[in-house]
Amino acid sequence: MHELTADDHARVSAAIAKAEEASDGEIVAVATDLSDQYHDAAWQWAALLTFLQMGIWAFQPMWLEEAYHLFFGGWGEVPLAQLLTVLLLFSLATFLIVWGALRYMPLRLKLVPPATKTRRVRRRAIDIYKAGAEKRTIGRTGILIYLSMGEHRAEIIHDDAITQAVEGDAWAEAMIALLGPVREGRVAEGICAAIHEIGLVLAEHFPKSSDDTNEIPDKLIEL
Repeated sequence: MHELTADDHARVSAAIAKAEEASDGEIVAVATDLSDQYHDAAWQWAALLTFLQMGIWAFQPMWLEEAYHLFFGGWGEVPLAQLLTVLLLFSLATFLIVWGALRYMPLRLKLVPPATKTRRVRRRAIDIYKAGAEKRTIGRTGILIYLSMGEHRAEIIHDDAITQAVEGDAWAEAMIALLGPVREGRVAEGICAAIHEIGLVLAEHFPKSSDDTNEIPDKLIEL
């Protein structure tokens, strides 16, 4: 992930404080390298390619016999038991090689379907929101900006009162403001821009009341 400096943290904290000046909303900003390790993707690809090579041997069993002669020498027909042993060894080698290669996270991420990344990022965002922001405000006005750098995805999750009062497409400008700078490597700037847009929406629907207090610390959380 793009390394966020102390100055970046200070800028985000200031942006949150300023955005909350005009509303009862409480904004939480979270940035993380990855939302999931996708271990299942590595196992699935390893199993898939293992079964694929087994299918190739089944389709052309003569190739398996030729491979046996290539590696172990000999002449004539190979006993079935020895062929099956070679097939087992090839299958095991294929599985371990693919699984080992996919321990390299950039490669693993490229092989994870986009829809899976989207689901995992949203699930992680919801989990973090429930743990750190849900129902922690008196007026149910907590909102989370969640940025997952590895998957190149972001989510905006909010509390009940915001869900009831604000249409879902109201956050489009915030997403655009966030992702544009982030794509260019200006992570803190993107987060601050999104906070500003969210603050405008919150000020419109939840204007500052006289008894409002700062219920959630104004800071950027890195996971």
